[in-house]
Amino acid sequence: MELRELTTRVAQVAIQAGSYALQDQVNPHDLKALHPQQERQYTSEVDDRLLRYCRERIAKIEPFDGFWEDEGSDREIGKRYWCVGHIDGVINYVRNMAEWSITVSLFEIDEEGEANPILGVVHAPALGATYLAAQGQGAIRIRRTPNGEKREKVMPSTTASLEGSVVSFGMSYFPKESKRALQTAGSLAGKPADIKRIGPTSLDLCKVADGTYDVYFEPTLHSWDIPAVSAATVVVTEAQGQIEQWNGDIIHWDRNNDVVASNGLIIDDLRPYLV
Repeated sequence: MELRELTTRVAQVAIQAGSYALQDQVNPHDLKALHPQQERQYTSEVDDRLLRYCRERIAKIEPFDGFWEDEGSDREIGKRYWCVGHIDGVINYVRNMAEWSITVSLFEIDEEGEANPILGVVHAPALGATYLAAQGQGAIRIRRTPNGEKREKVMPSTTASLEGSVVSFGMSYFPKESKRALQTAGSLAGKPADIKRIGPTSLDLCKVADGTYDVYFEPTLHSWDIPAVSAATVVVTEAQGQIEQWNGDIIHWDRNNDVVASNGLIIDDLRPYLV
């Protein structure tokens, strides 16, 4: 199955899973229903059902070589691995906010053994928006409107400097990492027109891809962020945006990364602040 069709089929799975998760969100539930996992990662009771649903249905779409999080160091050159995430923005989800998403990506291992995401789906059920992208196929956003479904090509902004820009940033549960994010945001004060902190990572990255934000940065994204970041990375790159580490290196999917995404024009103006 060619990538464009595969992306559409996977998006349908994410949309259906999202409808179930959204129904759970709008039903009465305990606002404290967050469960700490390894290294202070948080999840909700909906996550296990959502992951199981997505995995089972994606596995039936086309033969594949395994799931990213299961294979570890056993990933082989030339093979492809699905990466299905927990709810991205789970605190928003539990607190009845609209900004949360379901993410799916497909990794391919190249001839040098490097992993590359080649397909990405980011679905935001409560916002009625789905971002889809596949390598060499561009990126689109599907929006639910009163007049039906609207499909739009995704393109970043053309803002060329920090002056008048809209910047978004992310921060983790770890105090030192959060302090670093806030210090970086503070150093930018007075330069952009606005600095946003909404989340989750996947949606913030997609909003760089579609021009809502001019840039997004976050220090020390961890292994549990890979599903969200990899899916949105395909959206950003296929929209002709730019995503990299703070020092300009490419993102490495087997270790922590300081991530910055931009329209590609503003990055030189921003880089002095990414310490």
